[in-house]
Amino acid sequence: MTPKPSKAKTKSLKSKSPKARTVKAAQLAAKTGKTKHPKFGVPFIDTEAMMNTLLDLLAIPSPAGYTDNIVHYVCERLAGLGIGHELTRRGAIRVTLKGNTASPSRAVIGHVDTLGAQIKRLKENGRCEVVMIGHWSSRFAEGARVTIYGDDRSFRGTLLPLKASGHTFNKEIDTQPSEWTNIELRLDENVSSIQGLLDLGVNVGDIVAIDPAPELSSGGYISSRHLDDKAGVAAMLAALKAIKDKKLKVAVDTSFLFTISEEVGSGASAVLHGDVAELVAVDNGTVAPGQNSSEFGVTIGMGDQTGPFDWHLTRHLIGLCKTHSVKHQRDVFRYYRCDAASAVEAGNDIRTALITFGIDASHGYERTNIDSMVSVAQLLSLYVQSSPAVHRDQVGMTGPLEDFPSQPQKEIELPELSDLDTAFPDLGTKATRR
Repeated sequence: MTPKPSKAKTKSLKSKSPKARTVKAAQLAAKTGKTKHPKFGVPFIDTEAMMNTLLDLLAIPSPAGYTDNIVHYVCERLAGLGIGHELTRRGAIRVTLKGNTASPSRAVIGHVDTLGAQIKRLKENGRCEVVMIGHWSSRFAEGARVTIYGDDRSFRGTLLPLKASGHTFNKEIDTQPSEWTNIELRLDENVSSIQGLLDLGVNVGDIVAIDPAPELSSGGYISSRHLDDKAGVAAMLAALKAIKDKKLKVAVDTSFLFTISEEVGSGASAVLHGDVAELVAVDNGTVAPGQNSSEFGVTIGMGDQTGPFDWHLTRHLIGLCKTHSVKHQRDVFRYYRCDAASAVEAGNDIRTALITFGIDASHGYERTNIDSMVSVAQLLSLYVQSSPAVHRDQVGMTGPLEDFPSQPQKEIELPELSDLDTAFPDLGTKATRR
């Protein structure tokens, strides 16, 4: 067991400069591999405001590539809270909360874009072939009501399988493959030719937004398309409201980022700035057989298809949950990536973590519970009050080995080679190079 520093050493720390204290704290954290979590107040989360925000977000179509209107809404909500923001050229939003320390800063990130579709080809029968925006199964597209956004006007329609009439195709309805090439768009217009579509103003490349069809039921359940990630954005805005209302003390400069292209893979790549050391992504946790996510509490992502999330930052968040009795569980996601991946792929030397609200039937007709959204908002409000997960990160992007953190490790006793019963042949004279 590593001995604790004596009181005398702790006292001598206080007499040193702030930088010296930071370096010494980093050395102690590196030796122990642990970060102490002081007790913060868990702020009240305004659930009514959060749910109204979610319903507003769901009512605004925002498939990737068609996000301007929802960007306007989020900026207006921030202005209503008295929170300033920056807006990038394409519409990513950056809110900066000033902390006791400016650098290195940290970021919390979610995305306002959703899944959708796009017209691929105008068909001779007056219908349209479509391709998906984002990655989702055509099984969930069948029967969806949609809005088509053309150059000058919008249209209503339905996504249908090519064989859609049970009275005509009988069992062939069930045997046709669920593939996007077997889906077509039927417009609510009197049109039956390519020229008729063109005369209406329908063109290749038009955006197709899928109706969310939200429903709130007893027990706090919310069923809707596009809860990924609009429930996360609503939780982020609720956390910002709590931070502002309660005047919570922010430990280090923290950016709340809202991206517009996560579903197509590039979300965080252009919105990060400055010396950001930590990034916490807010997204959905998949509730399904074989998964550990839940629609209650916050689910901490331990890894996804890109690999494990940062050891120290992830356990820092878990420690905050334990200290403040925030309901939580852990999970690993197999076919999954989030804004954290695009941040790292853009070349940032950054610690990443993922916190999620549990969603059943992700990328389909989804369902979550308000309990999970509240837990996410609570954890975010605690996170901004906490010190950096690794003290060394306060010193700079690079530093000596003695400041570098360590992970728990138990030495394994291995037998000496001379103790093994297996005799290894001497290949010294027989081995030949090829």
